[in-house]
Amino acid sequence: MRRFLPILATAIALAFSGAAAQAQTVNFGFGDQVIFDPATNAPMRIAPRTDGGPRAGVSAIPRETVAFTGRYAPGTIVINTQERRLYLVQAGGTAIRYGVGVGRPGFSWGGNQTVTRKAEWPDWRPPAQMLRRRPDLPRFMAGGPDNPLGARALYLGSTLYRIHGSNEPHTIGTAVSSGCFRLTNDDVIDLYSRVRVGTRVVVLR
Repeated sequence: MRRFLPILATAIALAFSGAAAQAQTVNFGFGDQVIFDPATNAPMRIAPRTDGGPRAGVSAIPRETVAFTGRYAPGTIVINTQERRLYLVQAGGTAIRYGVGVGRPGFSWGGNQTVTRKAEWPDWRPPAQMLRRRPDLPRFMAGGPDNPLGARALYLGSTLYRIHGSNEPHTIGTAVSSGCFRLTNDDVIDLYSRVRVGTRVVVLR
């Protein structure tokens, strides 16, 4: 065991020294990854799968800049629920595209909203509607690596919905939520750094 300690110490030091615009990932060689929040250097745990599928530290959908045409001004967030992708429109006919989890059948929605609040490591209070469906849920959960809202949240208007992180990266690209839009913690940190309160959000069905 002692011979592994220098390796672990070196890996942790590298992770903390490299944090900048996006989260840093360190693989310790045991199949698990630890991702560090660049703003706080706090580790972001990843929840294991429970459906028998392979474990993964990041989404299978890479974040990338793509060509994008449309009537939306630069800075607009466009969420295509059919594609299960979120676009942050850029100047020059491009957008940053993120994989996103969307509402499951019966919980999808569309329309225009505005980012009215931003939060790092937000607390979670399940709304009354959710508690009626799931009375087993806690009434309050403090922000942190185990919180379902993940590392960052963007609150949409006066609705119950958010764009937020997730410690279940295998759910990105699926329809499993109660109407919120989830990204990996790494991706939501990147999006959060580029978006301000007042940003227009267009949800396409």
